[in-house]
Amino acid sequence: MDILIDEFKYLTGAYYGMKELDEYDLKEYILKDIENYIKDFVKTNKLGIDYKKETEEIEEKREAITKFQDLLLILPKINAPIELTQLVKQKIKKLKEENQ
Repeated sequence: MDILIDEFKYLTGAYYGMKELDEYDLKEYILKDIENYIKDFVKTNKLGIDYKKETEEIEEKREAITKFQDLLLILPKINAPIELTQLVKQKIKKLKEENQ
């Protein structure tokens, strides 16, 4: 069960990572795809957690770089364009450089 909760957390982190990616023009479409993926995941796996509380915690406390790393995990699952994957990788690289 913990593995499924962790997966829910990274899926949610990916959603908020995408929300922070303002430089991507088709952001709203990808957000909708991620949202649908999360809904299907929750519907399939009854986790018995407070989804709203977990989601708020992830949005507020998870660092941007971690959200973008989470996003990299879900992009292939939703068949996102390769240029989006490259953009996320560049964003992660830039954040790592800023934190050094």
